[in-house]
Amino acid sequence: MIARQALGFAAVGVVGFGVDAGVLTLAMSVMGMTVYSARALSFLVAVTSTWALNRTFTFAEHSSASRVKEWARFCAANAVGGGVNLGTYVLLVNSLALAHDQPVVGVAAGSLAGLLVNFTLSRTFVFRRRPGYG
Repeated sequence: MIARQALGFAAVGVVGFGVDAGVLTLAMSVMGMTVYSARALSFLVAVTSTWALNRTFTFAEHSSASRVKEWARFCAANAVGGGVNLGTYVLLVNSLALAHDQPVVGVAAGSLAGLLVNFTLSRTFVFRRRPGYG
């Protein structure tokens, strides 16, 4: 079950990246938003879409009756994961010559660390097992 959930979570993350990048691009080019306001909007749309997809597909049997509380927990979990992602990146580019010279190494490591944190928190904090379910 964990492997299926992890694969589903990763697949939803790929979709979320597409939503994030697409909304960011549209917000800047069509709506004339700044890179920062466009990023805030794209993050909000992406986190909401990944929450809905994970709720429907990845963790359907564990979704909560309170959608607003569940969405807020998902946003909080993703904020923690985002912090781990950024922290990993900063740590590596400041302490590892390879990551400093090739920042994509830090991006990759940060993305993996953030993914692991987001999945773990989503599984244990956001989409908790409810009584009566496996």
